[in-house]
Amino acid sequence: MQTLLLWMFYISTFYAFIPALVSRIFGFRVFRRGKSEQEFALTFDDGPDPVYTPQLLDLLKRFDAKATFFVVGINAEKHPELLKRMHDEGHLIGIHNYVHKSNWLMRPVTVRRQIAQTEEVIRRVTGKGTTFYRPPWGIVNFFDISKTNGRRIVLWSSMFGDWKASIGAKQLAERMLKKLRGGEVMLLHDCGTTLGADEEAPQNMLIALEKLLMVAQERQLRSVRVDTLFGQPVLISAASEMAGTGWFKKTLVFGWLLYERLFHTLFRLRPVSKEDTIFYYRRRTYRGPNVNMENGRWLKKGDPIVELHFDNKMLFHLGSTAKSMVHLAIQLIRIVKRQLPDLAHQLVHDSGMNGVKAVYAVSMINRGPEKLGFQIQELPKGLFKGASTIYLKLLFSVIHPSGLEQLNEKKEVMVPKLIVMPIDTLFARFHQREAYQADSALGQTNQLGAAHVLHGEVNDEVSSI
Repeated sequence: MQTLLLWMFYISTFYAFIPALVSRIFGFRVFRRGKSEQEFALTFDDGPDPVYTPQLLDLLKRFDAKATFFVVGINAEKHPELLKRMHDEGHLIGIHNYVHKSNWLMRPVTVRRQIAQTEEVIRRVTGKGTTFYRPPWGIVNFFDISKTNGRRIVLWSSMFGDWKASIGAKQLAERMLKKLRGGEVMLLHDCGTTLGADEEAPQNMLIALEKLLMVAQERQLRSVRVDTLFGQPVLISAASEMAGTGWFKKTLVFGWLLYERLFHTLFRLRPVSKEDTIFYYRRRTYRGPNVNMENGRWLKKGDPIVELHFDNKMLFHLGSTAKSMVHLAIQLIRIVKRQLPDLAHQLVHDSGMNGVKAVYAVSMINRGPEKLGFQIQELPKGLFKGASTIYLKLLFSVIHPSGLEQLNEKKEVMVPKLIVMPIDTLFARFHQREAYQADSALGQTNQLGAAHVLHGEVNDEVSSI
């Protein structure tokens, strides 16, 4: 009995708790917040409701505000005229399951059936399907985020407890106004008939929302659909990148990216760029062999350094969409060059980086980084070199679609090396004027397993391109 309970605990942790934690805290495979300065998103769950949804649509129309409705399929089926009105008035319609039931309590096949059933209702009424999905209570299971089948999971950056009538319209408005800013994804409800909600609660929401829209108008903030807020590309496109990939590879990639998120959090790595960063960095004490950098300067054991790490999610995205090895290499080169100034800018303005002597990474690069100002050094034989080789080869096999084949074909060049750039060289080359671009070409990081592509093939072939 004890063994059975233990196994049930392990399964529930893997199936439910860990995916929910990762998606909520780290935003893995979900959209929670936009980057706009002047636009925010109003999202409404649980409807359509015959009493409150028409009032809500009237209010949004009055302020020329667009919103996103995550509808419960059974409610949409009962009130197709409201679904059609949402669509006709330019709002985005998403899926909130066919019945309002937690994904933790359903098998993966049941969840897929709930989604498909709801989409069929939407398609039948509006003539269009939808790729946007919000699970009830924002709770995902392992299969929701490992195999989304092109679905874009949307959570939120702020919620206000508007499903409870006891909060009152005044207090609710105060809570909402505190969160009124660009990029915010607000969670509200236009139906009070679900478990734990009060039936009359949406009336308070409507009063508070009117106040919010008036203030937003004064501040020149605009309510937009979530697809407008995050601009349709990326952030949640991993499903299409994984199409055609076997279940084992999908699981491996998911686990690897989860590990990376945890690593970044535990060791407080910082992104080089706010948008689509290719690098993360942290301050460390150098523990390797002495390195003659340039002009008689040495990097010695105990010196403070900036350690660089590649963003594996970005690498996987690039590797999955690249048409060829050369195409992948060119993409990496462009990103590295574009983000090196970001790194320099960030280090100059980060007081915690005062006194660092160099930027440093371990990589499988053969040629190329020296053109950006890096020096390449052989790693001394030993445990660190052996462990780094195993780690980076495993990384490369996971990140790149043909990683294993590349490892077999190019064994002689898949060797980790130390790359170093004196900090003043970085500043001299890339911190000019007040360039916003500052740090991402720190590129070739610890995770540069895939960056072998950047220099192993590119130097030989890019010149002809």
